[in-house]
Amino acid sequence: MSAREPVPFNWPSMVGRELDYISQAVHGGHLAGDGPFTRRCQEWLERRCGARRVLLTHSCTAALELAALLCGVGEGDEVLMPSFTFVSTANAFVLRGARPVFVDVRPDTLDLDERRLEAAITERTRAVVPVHYAGVACDMDVILEVARRHSLRVIEDAAQGLGATYRGRPLGVLGDLGCWSFHETKNFISGEGGALAIQDPALIERAEILREKGTDRARFFRGEVDKYTWVDVGSSYLPSELVAAYLFAQLERADEILRRRREIFETYRRELANLEAAGRVRLPVVPPDCEHNGHLFYLLLADEGERDGLIRHLKAADVGAVFHYVPLHESPMGRRLGYRRGDLPVTEDVSRRLVRLPCFFELGGEQQARVIAEVRRFLAGPDAFRPPSK
Repeated sequence: MSAREPVPFNWPSMVGRELDYISQAVHGGHLAGDGPFTRRCQEWLERRCGARRVLLTHSCTAALELAALLCGVGEGDEVLMPSFTFVSTANAFVLRGARPVFVDVRPDTLDLDERRLEAAITERTRAVVPVHYAGVACDMDVILEVARRHSLRVIEDAAQGLGATYRGRPLGVLGDLGCWSFHETKNFISGEGGALAIQDPALIERAEILREKGTDRARFFRGEVDKYTWVDVGSSYLPSELVAAYLFAQLERADEILRRRREIFETYRRELANLEAAGRVRLPVVPPDCEHNGHLFYLLLADEGERDGLIRHLKAADVGAVFHYVPLHESPMGRRLGYRRGDLPVTEDVSRRLVRLPCFFELGGEQQARVIAEVRRFLAGPDAFRPPSK
């Protein structure tokens, strides 16, 4: 793109043999779920991440719903999670009749604050769902230790975390279950798509059944039963082979994708470090025991008015930028669950000050330089301090 063309916030990329593999799937005569490309993706993820079993799903939302079913979460149960996350994290458990118990986030990484976890546990608590925001790991050693002492399941929401590590271990395979996303905004994409990583071997057979509409179809195709039938609850969580074919082409180029996204992240951090040193903005924090995956780059501005002003300034310069997220406890549904503004002060503070900058595989050097120049121009110019939004 030229300097005059818009810089989008995100752009879904093709990095290799996506169209070739889609053609192979079409001509191979199998477009439904669990075909050759699905198996190749699952095996790649198992090898790369050290998962005992991986099952592709049609979305990360579906993987979270499967996890809720596998953990037996039901009416009246409680599940601990941050409010600073996408709605799917909560919906998966609310659909089972459980109540999300929102725990505040850390002010540095914006991850679930492990120091606040134990105080939120009650006799109704069944699971904890750490969300690895921006591909930077939660403090999993503490979370796993607390969960072990209270006999809680740990379900990692690693939607943004594939390719990142905590103390050398991949995100998504540290708890009992892990969920990844391949939505077009993620590092490795298939348009929509997700995967469930299963570390507890006792859950593998039932996961196959739940994912296949509650049938033992997987056992049938392995020759373990002479016919398949309805044996449990379940739903249709499989992706099409077209989705898996696109995804496998991305996974084949995983190292290249990770390298480029980390380059983009480090360029932002290097070029905007002077603004942080001057106290004008705060950049992402990556603890030394975490390796990020370059999934996203954000800025924390002084207040909500300045955040909104920067987004308007970038939009006027044809640069896409967005905030992230409206905290779940402040949403209409959150209020119906009894939450109020003021319940989670760190979450509320950072959510009002955060701006995400363009970060995608095909972001060019000239495009990124333009984003950086516009951020600098706003933070150094007369529009830097605008009154807070009403």
